[in-house]
Amino acid sequence: MSPTTRRGFLRRTAGGLGAFAFTGSRALPGLAEAIATEGGKKPNVIFFLGDDLGYSELGCYGNTFNETPNLDRLARQGMRFTDAYAAAPVCSPYRAALMTGQWPARIGITDYLRPNDPKHLAPGYTTIAEVFKSAGYATGMIGKWHLTGYEHDGAVEVQPTDQGFDEAIVSERRGIGGGSYWYPYHFNPAIAQRLPDKEYLVDRVNLEAVDFVERHKHEPFFLYVSHYAVHTRLVGKPDLVAKYEAKPGAGKGDLARKNNPHLAAQLEVIDEGVGMVMRKLDELGLADDTLLIFTGDNGGEDQVTSNAPLRAGKSTLYEGGIREPLLVRWPGVVPSGAVCRTPTVNCDFYPTFCAILGVRPDPKQPVDGVSILPILKDPSARLHRDTFYWHYPLDKPHFLGGRSAGAIRQGDWKLIEFFDTGDVELYNLADDPGERNDLAGDKPEKARELLGLLEDWRRSVSAQMPARKEPTRPGAKG
Repeated sequence: MSPTTRRGFLRRTAGGLGAFAFTGSRALPGLAEAIATEGGKKPNVIFFLGDDLGYSELGCYGNTFNETPNLDRLARQGMRFTDAYAAAPVCSPYRAALMTGQWPARIGITDYLRPNDPKHLAPGYTTIAEVFKSAGYATGMIGKWHLTGYEHDGAVEVQPTDQGFDEAIVSERRGIGGGSYWYPYHFNPAIAQRLPDKEYLVDRVNLEAVDFVERHKHEPFFLYVSHYAVHTRLVGKPDLVAKYEAKPGAGKGDLARKNNPHLAAQLEVIDEGVGMVMRKLDELGLADDTLLIFTGDNGGEDQVTSNAPLRAGKSTLYEGGIREPLLVRWPGVVPSGAVCRTPTVNCDFYPTFCAILGVRPDPKQPVDGVSILPILKDPSARLHRDTFYWHYPLDKPHFLGGRSAGAIRQGDWKLIEFFDTGDVELYNLADDPGERNDLAGDKPEKARELLGLLEDWRRSVSAQMPARKEPTRPGAKG
């Protein structure tokens, strides 16, 4: 689907305090209040994204095998979210939603992009990087982009620097499937080595993140640190893998479905990088002026980890495929040690950043997310939104087991519609977060209500549907 916008429409509101102008949305609350809280000062923003990092991998989310001391400290110093969602169960649509604030179905990117894929995030979209540039920020991205096919594979290639990033470092120019964690990196042979001996990709991303902060310490900056880890094939540093293999309860090898030593080893280096950035901010006196965010792009692969107590993992619309860890630290704004149980989705970052900066998004580009600034300041605050949608049409099942499906969550109720059979499943997440008790047969009226809302939403965003069987009655297992 082609975008409905052009670059250059972002503009400062008068005095930084004007109302929002979202297409089809009322003005978002909290803008003037946020600017007053910050005294008009622009915070730096650093957004860390783990790849395929499941809900249950961090110590602050209950993991007792993996070691994540810096991320656990980030949670203590800021806010931890219990119901933060990805807009899709795989990579590219999550990233499209992050960049634009739109549901993937509206953009037309609903599955991961292949190296020769004709789809890409078109330059006509106004991205979060362009939002920050409009407010005078230096913008940088380090690591995985995955919003385009590649010239090397015969596709039209649109790079981060075409989408508002001043710098794109250690990013890919070829397909990234299968992992490439040791230099030289097969996904971009042009990358020159910087670290001595055998350079490890996660270390390199960490180094570049610290260097970016140092380089832009005298100006406001937005940094998007997009790790390739912990995407399979998992390859941890040998000394750290040995450390975790020696721990009680360790799984065997890089395909262990619980307590995976390779995953734990990679995650420790990601955690180390977050700590390096936090220390650099302290050293430069920037910690109080910097908003730090850490999250993941979709659920963990359940062939190499467990997302328990959530069900299933990457490529599915069960909670294990779409619910993510989310940590936010912003001294003086986000209360320390807070826990927020209000559901959010990654489409929300776009309008949240606009609210923080006091800029108007292009009114010709619909924004599907809402600003979560009120709950960043007070986790008990309410958002004027309680319904979430997913659209994941597939021509054939995902190799990890995911099926062509759509889903809706409204309040505590969640319905999944399987396009390949027309079956639906209904869950009450308040009572059953593990989605073990399908209530579609017991509550057909609720199932029909949610299915109707889901169908209405699909029409509203012009979602493309796959070939499918005729729907059966709610709860049928035909």
